[in-house]
Amino acid sequence: MTSEDMRRAADILDGADRLAVLTGAGISAESGVPTFRGQDGLWKQFRAEDLATPEAFARDPKLVWEWYDWRRGKIAPVEPNPGHRTLAKWEGTFPSFTLITQNVDGLHAAAGSKTIIELHGNIWKMRCTAEAAVFENREVPLKRIPPLCPSCGALLRPHVVWFGESLDMDVLALAFATSSSCDAMLVVGTSAYVQPAASLPLRAADAGARVIEINPDPTPLTSSADVSLRGPSGEILPLIDGLLRRS
Repeated sequence: MTSEDMRRAADILDGADRLAVLTGAGISAESGVPTFRGQDGLWKQFRAEDLATPEAFARDPKLVWEWYDWRRGKIAPVEPNPGHRTLAKWEGTFPSFTLITQNVDGLHAAAGSKTIIELHGNIWKMRCTAEAAVFENREVPLKRIPPLCPSCGALLRPHVVWFGESLDMDVLALAFATSSSCDAMLVVGTSAYVQPAASLPLRAADAGARVIEINPDPTPLTSSADVSLRGPSGEILPLIDGLLRRS
């Protein structure tokens, strides 16, 4: 990453009226949020891939909720980092700003972002299995496991997308529409492997948007990005902010 690359990124953003941002696990990892995948995601003898499924919930909802209660406890004390806060600041700087995130931890909202498309849901929300009503719940630890719907008494489930489930079609359609209509897309801390999120920057580029990538390592998106900046977003985003004429 060079100062010239940083300047190019800032110039692209200064020339954009409609900015879309796609964030992945990397920006949350900088705040200390565990990935909950692979060896780092082991809880008791279970892997995330064995618990975050409709089949696991149908078989043992108490066990699945115990795991989510543990996850919520790990996330609860985590604070947004300067990357989250810079993006929240930019929401008031650009005429049109939409943040699309693959993360479920709620850190963007905690940083002050308001226009957020949560592709994979939110770990602080619960959904009634009978009525599909969605509730926010910040109890840590949960008073009752598994929790029940306060309206009808049915079982509640985490309002997240599990392995084997499709994304909400309305949410996905909004993400693709946003990507298709932006002037610039900023892709932060995502591996660019997980579909359909990985297609969003390509959709933006196909529609004529400039694409800026911020990630510590190269990704499948790198060769298609107009600018690719290597390093932690919590350091790079505030530096770009300092270069923006609009700030």
